[in-house]
Amino acid sequence: MARTREFDEEKVLDAAMQLFWEKGYEATSLSDLTSRMGITRPSIYSTFGDKKELFEAALRTYTMARASEMRAKLQGNPSVKEAFRNFFEDVVAEETSGELSRGCFCINTMVELAPHDEKFEILTREHQMYLSVIFQEAIERGIQSGELKTVSDAKALAQALITSLIGLTVILKSRPQRAFVDNTLEVTLSLLK
Repeated sequence: MARTREFDEEKVLDAAMQLFWEKGYEATSLSDLTSRMGITRPSIYSTFGDKKELFEAALRTYTMARASEMRAKLQGNPSVKEAFRNFFEDVVAEETSGELSRGCFCINTMVELAPHDEKFEILTREHQMYLSVIFQEAIERGIQSGELKTVSDAKALAQALITSLIGLTVILKSRPQRAFVDNTLEVTLSLLK
């Protein structure tokens, strides 16, 4: 008779995600994972597979949640310009409010694993493209409402904003001067005219 799992799969996956997000893939050991997740190695293997498969499951969980959160933030404000300003300012606030700047789990993966692992290159690129579609939807809403009067290519603008978001998220890990961040935000947001 098969044994019933004695743990909540979502909770232990979230614990693994948080650890991978804090330390990265390479710096996270199986001992770290068993300790944080509160389950044994055999339970990890039987539920998620090896460390790489667990990391992939954690990354997929993160990207789905992040995309959903981003869509809600951008759709939740009738003003597209305000929605983007609030979104970018929230990113800065999250990264500058605490002692530990974790950045974006997906962007961290893009930097750590994508250059030498095709699977993570594809996963992170797909996430970038999906976020770009979310940005594009918001921009198109602004064009249709007349709020964005000078935007002619919503897709190109969305891609430029995603590139800015990625760069900003990476640079925030080095704790730049606030004026540097503020200037970057203003120039980025000035694209939304």
